[in-house]
Amino acid sequence: MELMLAGSGDLVTQIYRQLHDAMLDGRLRPGERLPPTRELARSLQVSRNTVATAYERLTAEGFLVGRVGAGTFVSTVRPGRARSAPRGADLRPREVWRDLRSESRPAAEIDFSVGFPDARLFPLQTWRRLVTQSLTGRILGQYAPPEGHDALREAIARHIGIARSVRASADDVLVTNGAQQALDLIGRVLVAPGTTVAVEEPGYPPARLLFETLGARVVGVPVDREGIVVDALPKARLVYVTPSHQFPLGTPMSLARRTALLDWAQRHDAVVVEDDYDSEFRFSDRPLEPLQSLDRTGRVVYVGSFSKTLVPALRLGFLVAPASLREALRQAKKVSDWHTGLPDQIALARFIDEGQLARHVRKATKVYAARHERVVAAVERLPWLRLVPSAAGLHVCALADSPVVSRDPAVVVEPLSRYRGGNGVVIGFGAVGLDRIDEGLSRAFGHL
Repeated sequence: MELMLAGSGDLVTQIYRQLHDAMLDGRLRPGERLPPTRELARSLQVSRNTVATAYERLTAEGFLVGRVGAGTFVSTVRPGRARSAPRGADLRPREVWRDLRSESRPAAEIDFSVGFPDARLFPLQTWRRLVTQSLTGRILGQYAPPEGHDALREAIARHIGIARSVRASADDVLVTNGAQQALDLIGRVLVAPGTTVAVEEPGYPPARLLFETLGARVVGVPVDREGIVVDALPKARLVYVTPSHQFPLGTPMSLARRTALLDWAQRHDAVVVEDDYDSEFRFSDRPLEPLQSLDRTGRVVYVGSFSKTLVPALRLGFLVAPASLREALRQAKKVSDWHTGLPDQIALARFIDEGQLARHVRKATKVYAARHERVVAAVERLPWLRLVPSAAGLHVCALADSPVVSRDPAVVVEPLSRYRGGNGVVIGFGAVGLDRIDEGLSRAFGHL
């Protein structure tokens, strides 16, 4: 074969790469003799040492072998691939992964998608200062404990104790890369192939998908105005719920239903996963106590996230686990990704301790309350939509008698059917400014 050198860059690498590729795709066959280094150097007009270095690298990697007095030959024992071999012919994912595809967000002029806070409200300058302070040589040279930075776990325990009445010490808290990883760790510890997991229906699709990929038998359980219908629960190892602000309907679970769910969990030796994803943004009365604070038998795993409270890009979340699951979850975190990024953990701990988080939540809640009020008023002017009452979070839901689709493709509004909820819409207002809400909903649904 003939080698071609381009320019005067790294000549050794150019020779190495061309010979390497020729051996892999069969142009240089096993046992074939290569030109002597002096001869190849003369034909390429490079130094003999350049060719010799490329040969030595290929020899060290097992692609070439040298025979004293005979020359240099292509190894007969080496990795290779036939040029005609179909790519990935023998690499088949488990069946559950074959039909899953990543969703891409459509380009939108006005985007009422669910789950997005307003990044413009995030105190970027304060965060930049705290992250800069955390970037010390001592920190950068360390691995963190799997359960999370001690100062952050203490700060989270204090914060959720004040803001959400969660009963927890730092020992109960495990820091995760968002709420989704928290669910993944819980699944790793509790769900085996064939395990029955109950989820709300309508409900949060990523949770259902995660449990399905673990091999669980996932059963959807209906939700009414009081929350998940406990009498409809199957015999399950785990039930996933969003009691403070049901996703996507927005209603809170009643105290009677919360009590019934905890009684059910004790009778069936089950675990309740409580996802409290955005209830810090409340626009009226204080919410009911979380399931975790009502639990007296250690069956609730409480999951929280800062993706809605701050911004999704930080990927910071946590779970609060009963003592019986704490060590297993810690080990699951360790084998999964060892630990969450330490500089961001340190910055968030200081952000909470300085009172910045509480200040941000108060400020953002005022902004979101005005948007919530504007969306509710707009929906109430549309007689064919029936608003589902809610007093928290970053979206509202409205029911309809027939499928609802945005009339304007530049205005994104999610159908309730996406969450297995029948006809209706879910309107996220976290990332839509107050001045564009009426315009966007008029373009989507007609004149308000």
